[in-house]
Amino acid sequence: MGKILSISNQKGGVGKTTTSVNLASSLSYLGKRVLLVDVDHQANATTYLGINRANLEYTIADIFLERAKIREVIQKVDSVNVDILPARYELGDVSQYLLGHDNKDYILANALEEIKADYDYIIIDCPPSLGVVTINALVASDSVLIPVQCEFLALDGLTQLLNTIRVIQKKQKYNHKSLTIEGVLLTMLDTRSNIGYEVINEVRTYFKEKVFKTIIPRNVKCSVAPSHGLPVTEFSPGSKGSVSYKNLAKEMVELSER
Repeated sequence: MGKILSISNQKGGVGKTTTSVNLASSLSYLGKRVLLVDVDHQANATTYLGINRANLEYTIADIFLERAKIREVIQKVDSVNVDILPARYELGDVSQYLLGHDNKDYILANALEEIKADYDYIIIDCPPSLGVVTINALVASDSVLIPVQCEFLALDGLTQLLNTIRVIQKKQKYNHKSLTIEGVLLTMLDTRSNIGYEVINEVRTYFKEKVFKTIIPRNVKCSVAPSHGLPVTEFSPGSKGSVSYKNLAKEMVELSER
């Protein structure tokens, strides 16, 4: 059965999509069967992997709106051995529909249950909010990876996410699941600045052993890769960003298999 992992932080610009795409790619290089789920209405993960959104018959929104079965929505990615549940702008309209739905927090969980056995890892790229779509992602998940940017006010707002995780844990008791923190990932480290290292110490003091040893540096190749519709692991395999995400995948798999 696949492990479902949400990449979440309601703060924007911390590297959620970059992490989702490149962790998915890196896990595939380790021989893992991977599905990437894009639940951000900006659909950046979908675009990042070179998917032409205009040509899509179905998107993740059709699952939330109960207009399509999950296997109809899954797309193969050309550039890397990863499948994706793509998104498009209409995902932004889903929240209004879900407000009146009796089972609004469990739609994604129920859909993923159908295909969970087909994958080793299902990675969900969450939007920068704690709305109903993110709640769906967290309820569906076994664990959550929290990217934290190595910049001033890095921990700002994380209390709200941690409180939300506790609420989800209570919800999941009825389904005999338990959402755990997979780990905290330090991202966008500028090695020329002292503030980055101060943030590392602060985050490690707060989260202790839950902080991944792997740190993702600021890297130009990571910024350029999406414009080519490629993960940085494909666009520039030897770059610092690529090597770091491959190390993260190895670290995560090793922790899971202990």
